Amino acid sequence: MQMTIDGFAAGPNGELDWMVQDWDDELKKYVDEITEPVDCILLGRKMSEGFITSWASQIANPETADAFAHKMVDTPKIVFSKTLESVKWENTELAKGDIVEEVNRLKNQTGRDIIVYGGADFVSSLIKENLIDEYNLFIHPTAIGRGMTIFGKLEDKSASLKLKSSQSYNCGIVVNTYLK
Repeated sequence: MQMTIDGFAAGPNGELDWMVQDWDDELKKYVDEITEPVDCILLGRKMSEGFITSWASQIANPETADAFAHKMVDTPKIVFSKTLESVKWENTELAKGDIVEEVNRLKNQTGRDIIVYGGADFVSSLIKENLIDEYNLFIHPTAIGRGMTIFGKLEDKSASLKLKSSQSYNCGIVVNTYLK
């Protein structure tokens, strides 16, 4: 999850203009390493359209069709929504049931890793239900003062986490990895 230094995953209206775009090679390598074992991507409805469309357009262009873009398009995706009736994208299924049951069903299937590409509200729901095993928080060197948080639905200290690693990168981003 990408976050500001003051703990927001997006601006008050979902703005992402605060993100560092010029990632250094070491950070890109780290992202490749954590996504290599992934064989399922979870998305919330709000995030799905921009995410899936963006990666599909990248592989349509020979200049941007790198291995990571192909990984994002080719990996099966599950979009969680109470309002969508169907999804139009390749390698994508719709999950309309109870989030706890759906995620636990996926976690219990044979396979490799599952990764979540949020949306603050969707990730907040997963955190509230204690469904995330490992957090990779990409802390950008920007404060925005207010916005959307991923920990806002917690009702108690149920997200007590253990620091696994912390690594700073030349582009200014620090990645903190926590285990539940």
